[in-house]
Amino acid sequence: MAPKKPLGLPSLLLLPLTLLLPQGGLPAWLLRKPNIRLRTSDPDFLAAVDSWFKVLLPKIYPWLYHNGGNIISIQVENEYGSYRACDFSYMRHLAGLFRALLGEKILLFTTDGPEGLKCGSLNGLYTTIDFGPAENMTQLFALQRLYEPHGPLVNSEYYTGWLDYWGQNHSTRSVRAVTVGLENMLKLGASVNMYMFHGGTNFGYWNGADEKGRFLPITTSYDYDAPISEAGDATPKLFALRNVISQFQEIPLGPLPPPSPKMMLGPLTLYLDGYLLDFLHFLCPQGPIYSMLPMTFEAVKQDLGFMLYRTHLSHTVFEPTQFWVPNNGVHDRAYVMVDGVFQGVLERNTKHKLFLTGKMGAKLDVLLENMGRLSFGSNNSDFKGLLEAPLLGQTILTQWLMFPLKIDKLVKWWLPLQLPKSLHPQTPSGPTFYSTTFSILDSGGDTFLFLPGWTKGQVWINGFNLGRYWTKRGPQQTLYVPRPLLFPSGALNKITLLELENVPPEPQIQFLDSPILNSTLHKTYIYSLSDDTPSAPQPMELSGH
Repeated sequence: MAPKKPLGLPSLLLLPLTLLLPQGGLPAWLLRKPNIRLRTSDPDFLAAVDSWFKVLLPKIYPWLYHNGGNIISIQVENEYGSYRACDFSYMRHLAGLFRALLGEKILLFTTDGPEGLKCGSLNGLYTTIDFGPAENMTQLFALQRLYEPHGPLVNSEYYTGWLDYWGQNHSTRSVRAVTVGLENMLKLGASVNMYMFHGGTNFGYWNGADEKGRFLPITTSYDYDAPISEAGDATPKLFALRNVISQFQEIPLGPLPPPSPKMMLGPLTLYLDGYLLDFLHFLCPQGPIYSMLPMTFEAVKQDLGFMLYRTHLSHTVFEPTQFWVPNNGVHDRAYVMVDGVFQGVLERNTKHKLFLTGKMGAKLDVLLENMGRLSFGSNNSDFKGLLEAPLLGQTILTQWLMFPLKIDKLVKWWLPLQLPKSLHPQTPSGPTFYSTTFSILDSGGDTFLFLPGWTKGQVWINGFNLGRYWTKRGPQQTLYVPRPLLFPSGALNKITLLELENVPPEPQIQFLDSPILNSTLHKTYIYSLSDDTPSAPQPMELSGH
C-alpha cells in the first residue's frame, strides 16, 4: 500500500549510493577480491551492486512521489566523471537497474563538476552540475546545457564551505561569496541544493580521504563552515542565506532555535592504563594470522582501524640500519617498535627515514593505522596495511604475524583492566591507553574536547568512538561531544585515549564551550615526494565534498 504524503513533508532528492563516504560508501570487503575494479562493469562489482539494490530499491519504491511519497528524484551516480574509469557500460547498467526496480516515472539524474560532465552524464539520465561560489556561473550552467539542452538549470551541490585535511589550514567561505553566488543562481532561475547545509562529524574511523597526486586524510570534524554548524547552531551565513531566499519566495516567519547549551569542564588528569602491546591477547583474542609476507587489511577481513604486524630479527643489527617499505607500501601510517620500545613513524607518501638496531630474535612490531579510505579521486581501490614486504637495509623481512585489533571492543568492555595505574609511563611514547572518569553538573550540554600537548590518537567517551585527534598537526584541535553521549549528573563518565606517539608532560584534557578548528601547527610536509626539504602543499578544491 502506497504511503499517503503528509502535509508539509519536504520533497527529497535521494542518493542511494553513499559515494561521499570513505571508499565512496562501498564496503571494504569488496577489496577481498584484489583484482576487482570498483565502479566499472566488472562482473564481480556489478554482482554486488545488483544484490544490494535488489534489496534497497524495492523498499524505496513506495516512497516515490508518484506513489504518494516525497522522493521526487534519485541520483544514479555521484561525480562519476571524476573517476578514472569512464565506463558507460557501467552507467547504462545502473540506469537499467534503477528503471527495472523503480519504473519509468521517477526522474533519475547525475551530478558532476564541470570537468566531469563528459564521463559522468548519460542519455536518459538528467544531467546536473555542481560548483561553489563563482563569477562565471552563466558559463558553468552553459556547460550543463551542452549535456542537458532542456529542463531546469540545476546546481545539485552548491558548496557553502569546504572540508579540512590534516595539516592544512581550516577552510572557510565568506558569507558574502556564498550569498552572492546563491542570489546570482536564483536570478538565472536555477534550482540549487546546498552542500553542506548542516555541518557534521566523522565519528569513529569514518573520516575518509581524498587523492589528487597525494593522500589527503580528512579531519574528524566536518563542520564545513556550513550555515548550520557541526553542533547544530545557526551561523551568520544561515541568516544571510535566508534573507537571499526571501527575495525569491515566501519563507516561514519567526525566530530560529537558539544555540544548544554548551558546557566547560576541567582540566582533568588522565592515567595510564597500559601499553597497547600489553593488551594484545584482549585486542586479538582469536590469535594472529601467519604469512611469509605481510597481508593487507582486506586479506584478513579487517576493514577499519588498526592491525599489528610482528616479526623477529633474524640476526643482530649492531649499526643503525634503515627500516623501509618500498613502492610507497605503507597504507597509511606505521608505528614501529623493537622489543616494545617505540622507534618512530613511517607514513604514506613520505620520505621519512627510520633506522633500527636490535639483537637477533628481537620482536619487531609495526602498528598500522588505516587513516581513512579514499572517498574522492581517480582510485577507490584503496588497500590498507603493508602492501609490500618491509626491508631492513637490503634484507627482506619475512615470517609475519598479523593481529587484527578489536580496539573498540576492548575499550567498551575491558578497560580498565586490573593493572596498576601510573601517572607517567616509564617511556612516555608509543601506543598507550590513558583514561579517567568524570561527572557533569546539572543537565550539562554539548561540549568540545581539547587535548593540549597530546600528539595523535583516538578517543572514546563511554565506549563511543569519538574519532581521531591530531593535535600536533591540526588544524582541528577539539572534538565535538554531543550531550547525549554523556551520562546525567551524578553518574560517572569514562574517557579513554589511545595515544599513538608521545604523551604530554601533564597528561590532561579539557572540555570547552566552543570549538577550535583553525590551528594548523605543522603543515603537511609529509606529503611531498619531490622535495628533500619539508614543504606544505597548496590548498586545492576538489568536486565532491
